[in-house]
Amino acid sequence: MVTTTYQVQGMTCGHCVNSVSAEVGAIPGVSDVQVDLASGRVSVTSESPLDTDTVRAAMDEAGYDLVGA
Repeated sequence: MVTTTYQVQGMTCGHCVNSVSAEVGAIPGVSDVQVDLASGRVSVTSESPLDTDTVRAAMDEAGYDLVGA
């Protein structure tokens, strides 16, 4: 298992957390998504390292900006 932490901009509430968790959690191989709303950090646990573009696309779909990994 691999855990990667991403910095995300634009999350402000519980709905944001749910949206990001749902979209990122739908990526094949992802087993857990933890969102720290206060810091804007999203920790993703997956079977193997994820392609950053795939994670960015999921964040975009949820309506938020991936600003760093």
